[in-house]
Amino acid sequence: MIASDHVLELAGVFHTGQVEPGSCFQKLTGSVPTGIILKDVSMEVHAGEVMAVLGSKDSGKRALLEVIARRALGPTRGQILLNDVPMSMKLFQEQCGYVPKQVDLLPGLNVRQTLIYAGNLSITSKVSSSTKRSRVKQVMADLALNQVANREVSSLTPSEYRRLAIGSELVRDPVMFLLDEPTHDLDPLNTYFIISILSNHAKKYNRIIILTMEKPRSDIFPFLDRVTYLCLGDVVYTGSTRMMLDYFRSIGFPCPELENPLMYYLCLATVDRRTRERFIESSNQIAALVDKFRTEGARYRKYGTAGPEPLDQNEAQYKLPLTAYGQPSGWQVFRNLTGRAFASLFNCNNSALERLSLRVMVLPLFFTLLFLFYFPMETTQQSFVTRNGLIFNCLTGVSLLSAAITAVTYAPHRTRYYQEAREGIYRGPMFIFSYILYSLPLSLMTVWAAATIIYAGTRLRQEWDRWAAFCAVLWTVYVFSEQQTISLMMFIRSSYRAFITSIFILILYITLASSTVRTMTALPEWLYYVSYGVIYRYAGAFLNENEFDGNSLLENTPSVNGSVKISCQGNNLSGHCFYLNGIHYLTTRYNYGKGTYNEDLQYWLNFGMCFVFVGGMWLVNTVVYLIPLPSFIKKKFRD
Repeated sequence: MIASDHVLELAGVFHTGQVEPGSCFQKLTGSVPTGIILKDVSMEVHAGEVMAVLGSKDSGKRALLEVIARRALGPTRGQILLNDVPMSMKLFQEQCGYVPKQVDLLPGLNVRQTLIYAGNLSITSKVSSSTKRSRVKQVMADLALNQVANREVSSLTPSEYRRLAIGSELVRDPVMFLLDEPTHDLDPLNTYFIISILSNHAKKYNRIIILTMEKPRSDIFPFLDRVTYLCLGDVVYTGSTRMMLDYFRSIGFPCPELENPLMYYLCLATVDRRTRERFIESSNQIAALVDKFRTEGARYRKYGTAGPEPLDQNEAQYKLPLTAYGQPSGWQVFRNLTGRAFASLFNCNNSALERLSLRVMVLPLFFTLLFLFYFPMETTQQSFVTRNGLIFNCLTGVSLLSAAITAVTYAPHRTRYYQEAREGIYRGPMFIFSYILYSLPLSLMTVWAAATIIYAGTRLRQEWDRWAAFCAVLWTVYVFSEQQTISLMMFIRSSYRAFITSIFILILYITLASSTVRTMTALPEWLYYVSYGVIYRYAGAFLNENEFDGNSLLENTPSVNGSVKISCQGNNLSGHCFYLNGIHYLTTRYNYGKGTYNEDLQYWLNFGMCFVFVGGMWLVNTVVYLIPLPSFIKKKFRD
C-alpha cells in the first residue's frame, strides 16, 4: 500500500510589500511606500482539500497566494513547507500551478489545441504522447469542455473561457493549485459549477487547491473543506469550514439561521468604514477576534477532513503527478512555441483568418494601390522625381504597415509570454527566437509579393537581379520596423501607443536619412554622421542606386510641358531639363564619386548593411527580453 498525502504548511509568515500605487519616479527608484501586508499567518491544507481565502479588498488574499508561490515582491519571513520541503520558486514552478485573475489565452487556437500545447510546453517528453493525449481528454471531460472542443478561444463564454484557463494549468497535473478569483464576474450558476469542478478534482486526484473569492454564496459551502478569513493581513480564522460554525459560536458570534455563513463571517471580518464610530468599533472587534484565534485557534487550524484512502499499486501510478517526471527539454518547448504560433494563424476560424489576412494581404493591397497611382511610369525628366517618390512611398509603406501589423498581431503573443514566463516554462530569448522563426516566412512572402507588384507593374529596371535586390532590401526594412515595434511593446502595453511611438521614430528615420525627402549633401555635418546609425541611410541609397545608376532608359530623357515634349539631348534647359542621366540625378542627392572617402553610394556595402541592421535588431531584442525588467512593467501585462 502506498500513501500519497500532500501537505502545505505555513507557520508565522510575515510579508512586507507595496501598499500605495506610487509615482512613476518612485517605481523607477524603488522608493514606493511599503508596509506589512501579511501578519503572522499560519495555516495548513492537505491533499484532497479545497481552501477558500476570503476577505475584503486589501485584506491580503492575493498577497497570500503570491507569497505561497514565492513570487511576491518584498521581504517575507516565516516557514512555507510543501511535504516538509521549504517552498522555493523552482519547487513551485515544477510541482504547482497558478491561475491569476486575468488570463489571456492565445486567440486563433481552439480549445483542444490550447490544452494540447499547454501540455506539450509543460510536460516532459519522458511522458508518452498517448498519456498526454489521455490527459488532455480527461481534463476536457472534467471541465465540461468537450462540447466546445473545436471552438476558437475568443468565441467562448466567460465561464468556458475561465474553465479553459484553469484547464491549461491542470493539464500538467500540479500537486498544488492556486487560483486568484476563479469565479470573478461569473453568474451564480457558473460559480457553483466551477467550484464543484475544483472540489471534484481535489478529491479525485488527491491534490491541494487554494482559491480566493470576493462574495462566496451559500451553495458552495459544501465544496469548501477549509476557509481562511483575512482582514488587513491578520488571520481572523483558518481551519475546517464545518468547525468554523462551532468556533464562532463558542466565542459569542453564532451565525443566524437562514444566513449564508460564509458571507456572514466575511462581513464580521471586514472593517466598517461608513462612519468614524463604526470604523473604530469594527476595528477593535476584529483586533479582538484576531487575538482570540491566535490564542485559541490552533486546534481548529489543524483540524481537517479525513485523509485520503490508501491506494493500491495499480492506482498509485495513475495518481502520481505528471510533474514528478521532470520538466520538458528546451528543444521541446521551442518546437511547441513555434508550432503554437503557426497553429494560431492557420486555423479555420474568424480570428485566425483575420490575423492571416492582416499578415499577408495588407501590404500587397497597399502596393497595388501604389501601382495604380504610379502607372504608367514615363521616361521623362519628371520621372526622376516620380521614381524618387515611389522609393519614398515603398520605404514608408513597408515601415508603417509593418509597425501596424506587428502592433496588432504580436500583442497576444507578448501578453501570453509574460504570463507563461512567470510559471518558469520558458524565458525571453527562446520566445523571441520562436517568434522570429514564425514571422520569417510570413514576412518574406508578403514583402516579396508586394514588392513584385510595384516593381513589375511600374516597369522599373527589368533585370531579375535588381528586382531580387529591391525585394530583399524592402524585406530588411520590414523586419527592422517589426523588431523595433516588438522592442517597444515590451514596455508599452497598449498596441495603439506602441504603434504611434514606433511610427514617430520611423518617420524621423526616413525623413532624415533615406535621402528621399532631404538630400544627403544638404544635411548638416553632425546629422550626416548620425545617419550612419540608421538603416534607412543604406536602404535609401541602395534603392536609388539600384534604379538610377547606369539606367539606359534615363539617358537624355525629354521634358514634358502639357502635351509638348521638349528634347533635352545634351543640354540643361532651365525650367525643363534638369538631369542628363541617372548618375547626374544621384550626384545631386549623394556624395558621389568613385574612390572618395565620403562616398555614399557603395552598392553591395549598402545592401549588406541593411542585413546587418536586421541581425542587430534580433540581437537587441534577445538581450532586451533577457534582462530583468522592473516589476511594475511586468505587472501591467499580468494583471
